Amino acid sequence: MVEQQEASGDAVMTRIGQAVMLLHGGDREEARNRFGTLWGEIGDAGDPLHRCTLAHYMADTQDDPVDELEWDLRALAAAEGLSEQRTAAHQAGLAVRAFYPSLHLNLAADYVKLHRPQAARIHLDRARSATDALGDDGYGRGVRAAIERLELRLRTD
Repeated sequence: MVEQQEASGDAVMTRIGQAVMLLHGGDREEARNRFGTLWGEIGDAGDPLHRCTLAHYMADTQDDPVDELEWDLRALAAAEGLSEQRTAAHQAGLAVRAFYPSLHLNLAADYVKLHRPQAARIHLDRARSATDALGDDGYGRGVRAAIERLELRLRTD
């Protein structure tokens, strides 16, 4: 998922970015609270980019793997409703298909935690097959490396 948010004039994305900074700074509870407030404002019918981004990061704040899975599934569903025009309006050059490797990787990891290796393999395969949308940059290399690590873990379990 796209880690950096450009200053796009999108107040919701700015607020999501602020909560992400809290999350990455170690304050999962406050990040979860802020994400929850935002989700209450945008809801299930809000802008797909907002829902996808928020749900993607909200999953990382969950203590229960079932809750994490539910948020990751929301992120994937929102991504499926995204248009190229919407992502490009947020950040030039950003393509919807670049979201899928990370979204499927997260789902695979959720299913590993839930001891559902078959479902994990399905999403890991989807993540791997979507990596052609990633650039040859730190983010792309990081996602590819995480796919490899999870693949290795699935082979040894």
